[in-house]
Amino acid sequence: MILESGKTMPHESSPGIDPTIRSACEAFCRDYQTLRTEIGKAIVGQESIIDGVLTCLFVGGHVLLEGVPGLGKTSLVRSLADALHLKFSRIQFTPDLMPADIIGTNVIQENADGRREFKFMPGPIFAQIILADEINRATPKTQSALLEAMQEQQVTAGGEIRKLDQPFFVMATQNPLEQEGTYPLPEAQIDRFFFKLIVPYPDRDQLHEILNRTTRQHLPRIQTILDAPADT
Repeated sequence: MILESGKTMPHESSPGIDPTIRSACEAFCRDYQTLRTEIGKAIVGQESIIDGVLTCLFVGGHVLLEGVPGLGKTSLVRSLADALHLKFSRIQFTPDLMPADIIGTNVIQENADGRREFKFMPGPIFAQIILADEINRATPKTQSALLEAMQEQQVTAGGEIRKLDQPFFVMATQNPLEQEGTYPLPEAQIDRFFFKLIVPYPDRDQLHEILNRTTRQHLPRIQTILDAPADT
């Protein structure tokens, strides 16, 4: 178990636990803290946001981040994908984005025999970590293209059900609704998210560190902490 301070629960407080379970818990805690540290190489502060995102990932949920542009929401999910070595895909939501741009579509191709046939071209939803960037800039019709994928871990296209690789995690970002050109998420869409996290502004010390990092030529290198088969 993880405490707020980042320390693990002492063994004396949980007598009688099976040694195998205890060992697995300790290994998970070590991996969690190492993963948290690696993400911290690219993200200054925002510890509670990082904890919330990792919680959603490990429990099999999805997360919605709300905040004005420039607070590091996109950098957070990119760092997470690098640290987990999973297939990453970014979808930039815009008012003209269509559902087929997310799921994919059937196209006509000519085979080796010279005959034309339909072939499914998968969209960016066929990844393991999805960044749905500025999701509320797209129309509700396009937003609904994520509903089946987030709930059932599959998509239906061309009358065929296609399973998504596991783990499958969606981190969506949205701008505050008072900004121009945004569409409120429907209730069915909001229900698919495990957490909605409000990304705060960095404080003075964090801004100073961000300036130091962004003015240097050296970019942080994120090490791979956990892995999963890409074809699970």
